[in-house]
Amino acid sequence: MATTTSKDAPREELGATQAALAAEHAAVYGYGVVGGRIGTDRRPEAQSAYDAHRARRDALRRTVRELGGAPQAAAAAYELPFPVPDAAAAARLAAELEDRVAAVYADLVRAADGAHRKDAAAALREAAVRAVRWRGSGVAFPGLVERAAAPAPSGAASTPADAL
Repeated sequence: MATTTSKDAPREELGATQAALAAEHAAVYGYGVVGGRIGTDRRPEAQSAYDAHRARRDALRRTVRELGGAPQAAAAAYELPFPVPDAAAAARLAAELEDRVAAVYADLVRAADGAHRKDAAAALREAAVRAVRWRGSGVAFPGLVERAAAPAPSGAASTPADAL
C-alpha cells in the first residue's frame, strides 16, 4: 500500500476536489433531466436537490481556487447511464446521481482535512439521504462500492486481499 507524503497531500486534495466538482456538474445536468420527467408530486424534491447540487458546485469552485487550481468547466452534455422516458426512470436516475456524488465525496473525505473534510462529510451525508429518499432504501456504507465476496471453494485457501 502506498503512503501519502505531506508533499502529496495538497495535490491529492485538489484532485479529489476537482473530481467532486465534476460530479456536481454532472448532477446538475442530470437533475435537469430528472426535473423534466419526474411527476408533479416529486418535482419540489427534484428542485431542492438541483438547488443543493448547484450550491455545492459553486462552493467547490471556490475551494479549487483556494487550493491553487483552476476549476474545471462543465461539459456541454453528459451521457446518461440509462434512458429516462418516465417518472420511474427519473427517480432511478436521481438515486444513481446521488450514489455517484456520494462516492466522490467519500474520496474527498479521505483526501481532505479541516473544514474541507467537514464540508465533504456533510455533502456525503446529504447525498446519501437524498439517494434513500429517491430509492426508498439505503446502503450500509454510502459512497463506498459494495462488493460481494465470492466464497472460497471448500478446502481451498481464501482469495488474496488484492483480488477484488
